[in-house]
Parts: sequence; structure tokens; C-alpha cells
Amino acid sequence: MDVTAASTIRKIIHVDMDAFYASVEQRDNPELRGKPLAVGGAAARGVVAAASYEARKFGVHSAMPSITAARKCPDLIFVTPRFEVYRAISQQIREIFAEYTPLIEPLSLDEAYLDVTENLRGMPVATEIALEIRAKIKVVTGLNASAGISYNKFLAKMASDLNKPNGQAVITPKNGPAFVERLAVKKFHGVGPATAEKMHRLGIQNGADLKAQSLQFLADHFGKAGPYFYGIARGIDERRVKPDRIRKSVGAEDTFAQDIHSYDPALEGVRPLIAKVWRYCETNPIRAKTVTLKVKYADFTQITRSRTVERSFLSACEIDEVVASLLKSIFPLPKGIRLLGVTLSSLERADDLRTDQLQLV
Repeated sequence: MDVTAASTIRKIIHVDMDAFYASVEQRDNPELRGKPLAVGGAAARGVVAAASYEARKFGVHSAMPSITAARKCPDLIFVTPRFEVYRAISQQIREIFAEYTPLIEPLSLDEAYLDVTENLRGMPVATEIALEIRAKIKVVTGLNASAGISYNKFLAKMASDLNKPNGQAVITPKNGPAFVERLAVKKFHGVGPATAEKMHRLGIQNGADLKAQSLQFLADHFGKAGPYFYGIARGIDERRVKPDRIRKSVGAEDTFAQDIHSYDPALEGVRPLIAKVWRYCETNPIRAKTVTLKVKYADFTQITRSRTVERSFLSACEIDEVVASLLKSIFPLPKGIRLLGVTLSSLERADDLRTDQLQLV
């Protein structure tokens, strides 16, 4: 498909709030402004949920163990998350989006896709819509947002990172394929560290290398993701903006610098992943009944262990207990652990759960 030949070129905006949780805390507490800040627990087993730009300069980032973050930035200030505040502000932002289009696909509290091809304001230029939206967000919330504008979701997402913070960028149908060719695969949205490493082993370093592979080759090596990779390597992404979508699952995984051979380091390695998937549950808000532990060994063989509970998990601690039990069940190890992953599935909206519980009372 030649994107320039499409009968209707879609206009997609990806809006991404800048260091959202941390920016909210700095907005509400002037003493924190301009200082390195981490939202999350400072305890030994705490994990960074978000980092201010001042903290990012020291290498602090989300999902990093708090003890590591404090070592990288001795002056780092930890603030306890206030998810109810973040959710309220996110709702204000979504109300602004709704002034322009009903086609809004939230990805989390701080980012969303908007399809403005046909918009409620009748505005023909998507970049002007993005400018207006960002300006309104600033007036209403006092916070900065960045935006990416393009003809599909993948490129809109990539564009929103180009001029962060407090900026926007556009990738047109004319320059989209060339942009992708120059891009390192590790920077592709949807390509995690483990997939990027696999691509590197196959000699795929950038978009041009990915584009050189056949559809069959990519399907053989990456399964269901193969056709998606084949398309985005050419600047093609047919996915529609889906309002109010509910994900089937949410997961996180990490490949370790050195293979793990004992239980305690494995548990320490998996806990930031638990924190990451739980943070997604808290911020959307959704809950899950099934947790799956993924283990990839040094020889790249892998196993999974799952457990489903009768009622949805209500805290990260509950998930931690189940994952710890699943992890313990694979010991003693046949070989070192290269990668660990945690996935939550059987997802339900937390609001629906509360409604059901009230009806039962």
C-alpha cells in the first residue's frame, strides 16, 4: 500500500503529558519545582513510578528500583503517589479532547490517541488542533503536554517524543517512510528490550534493516507481531483509534545483564515488573484476576506459570505474593534465568467491580 495514494489520509494526534505525575507534584508544591523528584516509595523495595526532568538528567527513570535511583541522584526527593489526583486531572484533559473529537483512545492517564480526520471543530489542519489542545491543557491544569501528529498511530507516537518537553512535531506521508528507515529499532514503539536484542542478533539495527526483511521472515521470527513490524518498517499502520478500549492484558518484562541462578535475586528482579503492571492498573483504573510469570532461560527456552484468583487483585502486595509463589515453584533451576516477565489478564474495569460490589451488599 502506498500511503500517499490512500483515498483519505487519516489525521492522528498522540498527546503525551510531560513527566505527568512529577509535574503534578511540582505544580502543587512550589518547593519541589526545579528539583530532582521521584514519585514512588523511598523504601529499599520501592520503585520509581515517575521522575521529573531534573531527575532524568541523573539517569533516573520510571520502573527503576528506588535504591538505584537514590544512588544515581543523592539529592533525589521521593513523593508518595496520589493516584486520585492524577485521575481527576486526566479526566479534565480528556474533557478537552472531547471538545474536538469523540475518537479518543486513552493509553494511560497521561497519554492518548485522537483521530481528528473529521473533527467537531471542522478544523482542517491537525497541527493547529494539537496546538489548541496543548494550550487549553496548560490553561486548565497548569501542566505541559507534548504532541505528535501523523497519518497513523505508530508515527504519531514516535513524533510526540521528538520535541519533548512542551513541544510538538509532525511526520507527513511524504517523509514517514524515510523517518522510519533512519530510526533505530530499539526506539520503535512496541519493540521492547528483548525484541530489540533479538532483532540485533538477526542483523536488524534500524528501520531500513527491518524493511529489507520479507513478511515470511518476520512472521517466522516474531510470530503475530511479524506483519505489524513489516508494515511499520514501511511507515504503514492500519490500526484505528479505538475509543474506550479495554486491553486484554498488560505485561512487563526485563532481560538481565547477567543470568540469575538463585531465588532472592530473581524475586528482586521481578518486583519492579509487578510495580509497573500494577501502576497501569491503578492509573486506568482496571483490575485483573490472572497473573502469569514468564521465565526465559539462558538457552532461550522459556516457560510460563499462571494463577487465576476468584476475585480481582486489589493491591500490588497480593500480586507479589502470587508471583513469589510461582517463582519459587520453578526452583531448583535447570539453568540460569535470562529474562523474567509478569503479565496480568482477565482484566475488568475497577468502576464495574465497585458497582457489582455495591449491588451485592
